[in-house]
Amino acid sequence: MDFVYAIAGLLLLLVAGDVLVRGAVNLSLRLGVPALIVSLTIVAFGTSAPELLISVSAIHEGVPGLALGNVIGSNTANILLVLGIPALISTLHVIDNSTRASFLQMIGATVLFILLAMRGTFDWIAGVILLIALAAMLVHAVYSARCHRSAAMDSAAEGEEDIEGADPEMPWWKIMLFLALGLIGLPLGAEILVESSTNIARAFGVSDTVIGLTLVALGTSLPELATTVMAALRKQADVAFGNVIGSNMFNLLGIIGVSSLVGQLPVDAELMQFDIWVMLAASLLLSIFVLKRIDITRLWGVVLSALYLLYILAVLS
Repeated sequence: MDFVYAIAGLLLLLVAGDVLVRGAVNLSLRLGVPALIVSLTIVAFGTSAPELLISVSAIHEGVPGLALGNVIGSNTANILLVLGIPALISTLHVIDNSTRASFLQMIGATVLFILLAMRGTFDWIAGVILLIALAAMLVHAVYSARCHRSAAMDSAAEGEEDIEGADPEMPWWKIMLFLALGLIGLPLGAEILVESSTNIARAFGVSDTVIGLTLVALGTSLPELATTVMAALRKQADVAFGNVIGSNMFNLLGIIGVSSLVGQLPVDAELMQFDIWVMLAASLLLSIFVLKRIDITRLWGVVLSALYLLYILAVLS
């Protein structure tokens, strides 16, 4: 039955990812906010819900290492796999993408996370610092949105951007329904998939640490993958990049911040020796596309996906 539940969870993730992208894009049109801002907040936080649920649950169950492994492994998967696989389907065009500021914030969040990890544990002090940084990121997102709305009103004659998959006539109730179904369906599908997959893995004698870095991290990254695949099919590079960057920031600042207030998270020595630096390297690799405005072509999709496969093989070995 675990295999049946895993397939059902995956299908639920794909459907929920589709409706969430539809709702987020149309909400951005109605509010006069760019799709990037919406994906950095609503979409990113919604697709990070599984990581938050699993991390808090891991602390309560006395396996805090699973929480850190989940976040670190998920952030690595978000960049290498969540951007790699959609690029195999459709090239992600970054020419007109405006994710530079958000990308630099993500790098800052990653560096802050590593510095706090060097203390040996994430306690309530680290949690407060991370949540303050998250609040600052949200304030910046709101400020950017208000600036965009003011500029849009000043240049109304330019007309609205033609966004594929968007429906300017979509009623409010339908937009809210799409967002609700997406935000509920994503964590539910991820929970079903992760639980069933974890049962399968444990049946084969895989340790909790390896499960956290690989299977659980991959499972909780599937909402981002589902959302990004749908965004790529709809030619929404802003939603794809914003979803990954926003999710990574929320994983580091929000999930570990909240989890550190629930209980202490000791940092495993193996995480500091290898996995945390792979996460940083993957984040810096994203600068090639964001700062240089290089499209993620199918070739790059192969490279990113292959790098993630090598990472998984290294962890399993």
